[in-house]
Amino acid sequence: MDPAGPQTKDSKGPEDGKGPEKPKRTGRNLPAAVGVGVVLGGLAVLTLLTVKATFLLYAGIALAVALAELSQALAKRDINIPVIPVAAGGAGVLTCTYWLGPRYAMTALALTVIAIFAWRLPGGTSGYVKDVTAGVFAAAYIPFLASFVAAMLTPADGARRVLSFVIVTICSDIGGYFAGITVGRHKMAPVISPKKTWEGFAGSAAACLIAGWLCVTLLLHGHAWQGVLVGAAVVFAATAGDLVESMIKRDLDIKDMGTVLPGHGGVLERLDSLLVAAPVVWLLLYLFIPAH
Repeated sequence: MDPAGPQTKDSKGPEDGKGPEKPKRTGRNLPAAVGVGVVLGGLAVLTLLTVKATFLLYAGIALAVALAELSQALAKRDINIPVIPVAAGGAGVLTCTYWLGPRYAMTALALTVIAIFAWRLPGGTSGYVKDVTAGVFAAAYIPFLASFVAAMLTPADGARRVLSFVIVTICSDIGGYFAGITVGRHKMAPVISPKKTWEGFAGSAAACLIAGWLCVTLLLHGHAWQGVLVGAAVVFAATAGDLVESMIKRDLDIKDMGTVLPGHGGVLERLDSLLVAAPVVWLLLYLFIPAH
């Protein structure tokens, strides 16, 4: 996600003393992006508010596509993730987290790492370290971080916890996007993501604080100060998640992880902030809101 403005091609620098070129106002197909966002959000709400376990299936499909995108992107640099053990192990981690508990989930993660090591052995010594390292990274980045969403979903009020998490994190993207395209001028991380601005970050912060306050008080019956803290934590985690994914794309010299979502790019572009924010929100809700 982009919490501080749209992702477009790098703007040009000063031209003949005219000063910095004003950032372009949009870098995505906004109608298509809104339409896709509504569909994705609607499916999340539908699964959460009906049979909440079906949300895991929905999330699992998204994670599988994200893993495929990451694998294809790394393959362009001759880094080959052992996709089968990562996918199977990731499904095991999510399933164990929801149905059996954290001890079984950690066991599933450990077995996934061992399977990655073993799966790559027949491929020979050349590139072994980079391939298994990428496999362990993929397992930690996608299914392991996502398992905290499954942990949030486990309690009786888990659907409302996950819904609050999704709303607050998405508000980082929405607030940052509109602040970035309207008043964004001061670049936040020009080397990593040239279109991110401090004004966009401020928009993300404002949206997250308001969303956190409303979600925690109205959906989870917590205190306003708890909601504000959740919102503040999310804006930093979501921004970090977006910058991490931008750094990966910079290193791999690609613009988008995929093209499956019109107006958005790849699925991993939509999950980057959610993945990093998930353990942060899980911890705060665990501390603030008694499970029931």
